[in-house]
Amino acid sequence: MAAAVSNAGGLGIITSATFPDIETFSAEVRILRKQTDRPFGVNINLFPTARQYSPADFLEVCINEGVPVLETSGQNPEPYLDRIKKAGLKIIHKVPAAQYALKAQSIGCDAVSIVGNETGGHPGMTDVSTLVMLRQAAAQLDIPVIAGGGFGDGAGLLAALSLGADGILMGTRFLATREAGAHQAVKDWMVAAKADDTLIVQKSIGSPMRVAKNALAKRVVQMEAEGASLDELLPLISGSRNPAVYFEGKLDDAIWSCGQVVGLVSDVPSCRELIDRIIAEAHAALASVNAKSIQTESSRCG
Repeated sequence: MAAAVSNAGGLGIITSATFPDIETFSAEVRILRKQTDRPFGVNINLFPTARQYSPADFLEVCINEGVPVLETSGQNPEPYLDRIKKAGLKIIHKVPAAQYALKAQSIGCDAVSIVGNETGGHPGMTDVSTLVMLRQAAAQLDIPVIAGGGFGDGAGLLAALSLGADGILMGTRFLATREAGAHQAVKDWMVAAKADDTLIVQKSIGSPMRVAKNALAKRVVQMEAEGASLDELLPLISGSRNPAVYFEGKLDDAIWSCGQVVGLVSDVPSCRELIDRIIAEAHAALASVNAKSIQTESSRCG
């Protein structure tokens, strides 16, 4: 899927967090590089975990394999910046609030992606929407800003550009494409879903995550409301449960990331069809805005 996104004119990104070991991750990067001659990226989550491999291990693979773009998230990437810059990689740091975007700029990141409360996965502890957060960041930054959370069509792209972004970040929408490796049951659920078919879990432990509203997610929310501890929640929120959803189509067997933009998903196109359509829709939306502007001016003249 990442190769298909890059080949269609986007920046396809894979995440190191989904691979069990360095060898598997290295092999996947090589496969991706063989499938596209366009820029692509790797996300490295810097948040501390109990995993055997550290962010530095994944970074070393990215450098050795010639990955052109890194997307970092979770924590401040400053400890890794010298190594990244010396290797000639571009770095986009993903942040859930405008103040973190300013910090990313001050330490030398090449760009930031800023995600509001609508986003699938981790939106941060605030409940601020992308609409507001993007304006806060764009008004203060000199580096490129990529908007994430709630984007899945051309009107959204035009809105993001109008608000000061240089592009949009899409995760949920690309999950419902033909190239995505998710089970067909996941894609069918997304096509039928509404915008309120997601919810936030894990806020009680300081790691909020927007996920599909399923039986397990509702159970986690109830447990949090009753004061469940991290140890009690871990068996239910562990990423080790995700293969049951993505590969077997057992939609209620894990909590899995899903943004509110799922309410705009109505089909399962190829990545190229989706990107081409978004660009065409953005041009049409701009033409519509311009036409309304002309009508307004004409009514004033009249």
